[in-house]
Amino acid sequence: MTALLKWADRRFQWGHTVDYVPFFMERLRATAPRLDEMTVLVPEDIMEVRDEGKWSVKEHIGHLSDIELLHDQRLEDLLAGRTLTAADPENRMTVEAHHNQYPISELVYHFRQVRDNFLKQVEHFSAEDMEKRAMHQRLGQQLSLADMLYFIAEHDNHHLTVIAAFLRKHYA
Repeated sequence: MTALLKWADRRFQWGHTVDYVPFFMERLRATAPRLDEMTVLVPEDIMEVRDEGKWSVKEHIGHLSDIELLHDQRLEDLLAGRTLTAADPENRMTVEAHHNQYPISELVYHFRQVRDNFLKQVEHFSAEDMEKRAMHQRLGQQLSLADMLYFIAEHDNHHLTVIAAFLRKHYA
């Protein structure tokens, strides 16, 4: 199998219209159940292993929860017409959170809660709000709500893919 692309090296397709919002919302709803399915039978100690200095399964899942704060802020930015808040390239919140000390069930449950909260916010957007756009500085791109949801879904899938590759290597 080929090496996985780093997140920062990924390229994306933009210009999604509001018609895509329900499809991206469904992808976002599916992340927590996928995490449950991937981890339910795996021993806790396996999910705490850092392979080649990279995050453990628990740290990947914790990161998905941590980054929801950024997604919430970016929804506010979009509604206010501001440039989207930049992500912390060092991921300090995740690094400092010590996610390995928590049971996997707790990490997935917390992710499910924060993701559900995010989705409820989006569900309350008006038709006018859904048409708004905001600048993502790192990408140099104006993003619509649909583009933001697509980007988040791709970020989820990146981490799901990394977790799946790790589990195939260490727990197959």
